[in-house]
Amino acid sequence: MSSFRAVVLIFLSATSAAVAILVQTEALPRPPAVAAAVVSLCSLMGVSLLLRDIRSKVRGEGRTLGSLLGQYAALKAVGWLGKWQRAKLEADTLNVRKAQEETLLSRLRKNEHTLYGKRFDFASIKDSDTFRSHHPITTYEHYRDLVGRVASGEERVLTAEKPLVLAMTSGTSGPSAMLLSTKDTNSDFFLQGVAVCLDTMRRAFPATDSLQRTTKFFYTPTFRQSEAGIPIGPNSSTPASSRHMLHLYTTPPPAFQVASEKDALYLHLLFALKDPSVGTLESNFASTVYYAFSTLQERWQELTEDVECGTVSGTLHLEPHVRAELEALTRPDPERAAQLRADFGAGFRGIAGRLWPRLNLILAVDSGSNQIYGEMLRDNCCSGIPFYSPFYAATEGLIGVNLWPEETSRRYLLCPRSMFCEFLPESLLEDEAAATAATLLMEDVKVGQNYELVVTNAAGLFRYRIGDVVKVVGFHHQCPIVEFQYRRSQMLNVRGEKLSEALFLDALKEAVVQWPPARLLDYCCAESGIMGNCVGSCDPHYQVFLELSGVRNLSEEQRHKLDVCLQRASAVYRSFRIKGSIGPPRVQLVGRGAFAELRQRMMSSSLTSANTFKMQRVLRRKEDARFLLARTVS
Repeated sequence: MSSFRAVVLIFLSATSAAVAILVQTEALPRPPAVAAAVVSLCSLMGVSLLLRDIRSKVRGEGRTLGSLLGQYAALKAVGWLGKWQRAKLEADTLNVRKAQEETLLSRLRKNEHTLYGKRFDFASIKDSDTFRSHHPITTYEHYRDLVGRVASGEERVLTAEKPLVLAMTSGTSGPSAMLLSTKDTNSDFFLQGVAVCLDTMRRAFPATDSLQRTTKFFYTPTFRQSEAGIPIGPNSSTPASSRHMLHLYTTPPPAFQVASEKDALYLHLLFALKDPSVGTLESNFASTVYYAFSTLQERWQELTEDVECGTVSGTLHLEPHVRAELEALTRPDPERAAQLRADFGAGFRGIAGRLWPRLNLILAVDSGSNQIYGEMLRDNCCSGIPFYSPFYAATEGLIGVNLWPEETSRRYLLCPRSMFCEFLPESLLEDEAAATAATLLMEDVKVGQNYELVVTNAAGLFRYRIGDVVKVVGFHHQCPIVEFQYRRSQMLNVRGEKLSEALFLDALKEAVVQWPPARLLDYCCAESGIMGNCVGSCDPHYQVFLELSGVRNLSEEQRHKLDVCLQRASAVYRSFRIKGSIGPPRVQLVGRGAFAELRQRMMSSSLTSANTFKMQRVLRRKEDARFLLARTVS
């Protein structure tokens, strides 16, 4: 077979795969064979241009032509899709009321014949004002029994379509809730979120438009089955579920079958280290990237030996067929191992840029509870590498996208066709009657004001309080731009002072600066009421658990500085401290690794996976607080 004919056949296959991706997300119509044929015939006219384009792009070493062509076709397909979706988003921001109204009414029409739709007479609702006057604001308790009926197999209860997954929330707002995840919510997330953010990423970081592979830190979640056989677990699908995308990653397909997070992480790191031309490190959250570099620091010698010898560590508990498949993909590389030893020998500050000299980006959410992990990565292991925090999303679905990746503040444009959004003014949140009567729409909110989000999504939640408080920081045309502030359930409140996570973290960082050479690694708090008699004094106070590097002990004077910083940050807290209504915070220094243990403990007691886990900054379970108290070293 001639080389030209081989290229043509490979590209036809790659183009068909790319089209399959678009059809799978409903970006192209079915049947896929027809769409693929049209695109492929057009592509044949430019094979020479294609090859020239591929040669001009930075690409990984040791790649097959088929792998490069497959990735090229996927990038072109998703690139086209991203431009198209970005144009649609821009058009919607010019008339956000129209986009929101159409989104709401399409949800009501689709579900008007469900049990829930009939109960609230969706068929009679013709506009958002009528909807808001006829339907109450809801919390999870409003849906609990209905979700149970869905889990038992009853159809058309909340949604016209059967859910793909019964998704468990991360539990940062208390006990995990079980929500519906549908084809529509997945499609909205990919089309309005992933595609738009990839387009934004390539505009801001042109070097990412390459044929370099990505290291994706992803862990296969554990699912159980409902009575009706619907999967119950975290709302995250494995990359292995889309075989068309696997050539984009350094981790080979068999590794995505490994259930153990510890063993899967080792494999992610091993195959990433084998490829010096990695272009992007990706994960859902910055915390996952942080834990990856922590593991790299602990196991770099073992990993380097595997690279040198072309082996897969015998300490990993792998199924025999998985180990055999992985070992078939490895080969001894003493030259790369020597370079790795030199890189590690220079220390871990800036290690990411030395291990992967062509690394362009860290792609992970680093706002909210992940803020400190992003800061630590930028200050140490990933120094000098740009970060992009692409989404504002929850188990309920996509909320916003970050169109300004190069800015240090994490701002998100609300997506007017993903959810119908209402806003409860922060000043009214404690007055339930006033709050439920005073929701605002997108065009009504004011810059500089805080609001709790109330959403109607594509998966059976109507006027649902998700518990997030956001600040409106601007508008893009008519559409609000927000910054996440805090979750209502994660506020410290022992006397009605209500300190948010953001306020507490700012005060804590201010205090840590005054404790040289200490560096904050992790933290959380507990209100004294859940601690019982295990902490002595009965006056209301905060129990603060810190994991620090650089110090082994804290003096009483240092601990007092946190109290001073909290008083400076909150006038209400200061007034309670002056009156003696709140005692000083009890600051406990825990041993290294205590928070990693807590993380594993929390995940093992729920269906939350490493992909969706968020550290609770205010502990609500006595068992978790006592777990950390038992690991106090100072």
